[in-house]
Amino acid sequence: YNTHTNEHLSVCYCRNNRYHPEALNRINHILRDHRTGDVRPISPKLIDLAHAIGERVGGSPQIHIISGYRSPVTNAKLRQKSRGVAKKSFHMQGQAIDIRIPSIPTHRLRLIARKLRQGGVGYYAKSDFVHVDTGPVRAW
Repeated sequence: YNTHTNEHLSVCYCRNNRYHPEALNRINHILRDHRTGDVRPISPKLIDLAHAIGERVGGSPQIHIISGYRSPVTNAKLRQKSRGVAKKSFHMQGQAIDIRIPSIPTHRLRLIARKLRQGGVGYYAKSDFVHVDTGPVRAW
């Protein structure tokens, strides 16, 4: 569920270790830069990471998307407003997503993501979301 566009998506993006291009295109669209409308390919590794987090939560949790792809223009504007936005953000590479899962506390979501050790994990308690990316394993 994209919290900015109110769009929902339920799709099987991979079966028998084969990614489905049309499903990936639909994921790229829902994870687009909602400020500019720019759509870029999202790393299948990131989608796998989000799926793995959902599996660890159990059931079929609805993942709320706070931020997916960010255009360089959007990233620069956000950097002007907040020191917490990286100059070379993985969001601009389609390798990061900010999420929450309403059925579980974000501090637990952070622990789940960190245990997977598949990239960076940032915890933003005040804003109630967790950042995950496919970069080096690290946490903040």
